[in-house]
Amino acid sequence: MKTSEIKLTIQLDDNNIPENILWEATDTENKDKQVVKSMMLSMWDPNYKNTMHIGLWTKDMQVDEMKRHFYETLQTMGDTFLRATGETNIVEDLRDYCAHFADKMEISK
Repeated sequence: MKTSEIKLTIQLDDNNIPENILWEATDTENKDKQVVKSMMLSMWDPNYKNTMHIGLWTKDMQVDEMKRHFYETLQTMGDTFLRATGETNIVEDLRDYCAHFADKMEISK
């Protein structure tokens, strides 16, 4: 069995607010740590039948960047849900909502 590892490093200030978020993975050609400004990680717990979630962003993350991050995350969630379930109708509804979200948040395409 193959094993792949993803590592997150969160550098915090004195008030435990993220200053830097870095990630690296064993299955990538680029072995350097990659800097990001925000991350959202959700994992399904089969024992408790619920989702565990980590959402972090650095203090220099701009509001417009966060809006774009949420928009693109919602779009990606739709892609993933479609691949996992084949539920095209609800994914079309999610796409409609994403368009509404982008319009309300004034996100340029």
